[in-house]
Amino acid sequence: MFRFAMNVPPTEGEMKTKKLEIRRESLASPLAQELIAELNAELSAMYPEAGATHFRLDPEETAEGRGAFLVAYNNGIPIACGAIRRIDPTTVEIKRMYVRQSARGTGAGRAILEALFAQARDLNVERVVLETGVRQIAAIGLYESYGFTHIPLYGEYLGSPLSICMEKRL
Repeated sequence: MFRFAMNVPPTEGEMKTKKLEIRRESLASPLAQELIAELNAELSAMYPEAGATHFRLDPEETAEGRGAFLVAYNNGIPIACGAIRRIDPTTVEIKRMYVRQSARGTGAGRAILEALFAQARDLNVERVVLETGVRQIAAIGLYESYGFTHIPLYGEYLGSPLSICMEKRL
């Protein structure tokens, strides 16, 4: 079982360090479905336009050796998730990155991203790509702070005026 643990600095007003643990979970699990449903609800509110969709991720794409779906827990409570899926022999794509509202600003997103990079390295890929939405300013800032650069739209995002695609070389 994959485990990644780190201490997350306290948020404003907190007096102690939180214990964050990241574990591999099945994409088909009730917990994964709950987190993804929350993400989809947030995206639906942010992107109400006709044609705005939630791009797919299938459980077999996150199977061992092909990808991963990870969940971050703070003191045993699930607070964030993210996935990678292999899209070609040298590239993985980040999918379904989400941090619950109550955990934003705690470093959970950074911790999930670091754990996804570790999974990508285990798959021996050279490049990580992702799609995010034009209105997700915090997510864009996070990815840019990790060295992601903007690239042309690709795959299922071609022609999407609401999408931004990015890449990072490992």
